[in-house]
Amino acid sequence: MTKKLVVLDYGSGNLRSAQRALERVGADVEVTADAAAAAAADGLVVPGVGAYEACMTGLRSIGGEQIIADRLAAGHPVLGVCVGMQILFSKGVEFGVQTEGCGQWPGEVTRLDAPVIPHMGWNTVDAAADSTLFKGLDADTRFYFVHSYAAQQWGGHADAKVTWATHHVPFIAAVEDGALAATQFHPEKSGDAGATLLANWVEGL
Repeated sequence: MTKKLVVLDYGSGNLRSAQRALERVGADVEVTADAAAAAAADGLVVPGVGAYEACMTGLRSIGGEQIIADRLAAGHPVLGVCVGMQILFSKGVEFGVQTEGCGQWPGEVTRLDAPVIPHMGWNTVDAAADSTLFKGLDADTRFYFVHSYAAQQWGGHADAKVTWATHHVPFIAAVEDGALAATQFHPEKSGDAGATLLANWVEGL
């Protein structure tokens, strides 16, 4: 049966490219800010580009923080992408400004200490053992990143599957934690590798 997905529209993110990428792997996708639709979907995708503070402001304007919390409380899957992953942590710090996040995971998102910022382009990841998202993908598979900030420590559930990548310093590239999953890279911009990852996620819904 075709999975029904909602890409949450809160004014931030590559909404149409995310929609197309998910449709490519066989899902029925709606882009909307409607809380009822988001609650009823088989899976909710939370995109995000730009500044952490702006994303949180947009998310709160549609009640998105509560939408995410309610879905997870019910065990219903959520996938965060790029800044949509970052806002799942407790807080983000950009240009000296600290912004409260959704708090689904402890920890903060901070600037990468690297000579070249943003980290932009294709990079490999060190996938977690027994990862569902990265099933069928080789260790040298590359994904597309565009970011200057990331979560660089994991303080969440010990049994979560945490995937790492390195841009001068290690940072969290993906997390699989029960119903909540997220990627720092853009699956929708990562070609066949990204399509495989999205298909793996959709298959598990």
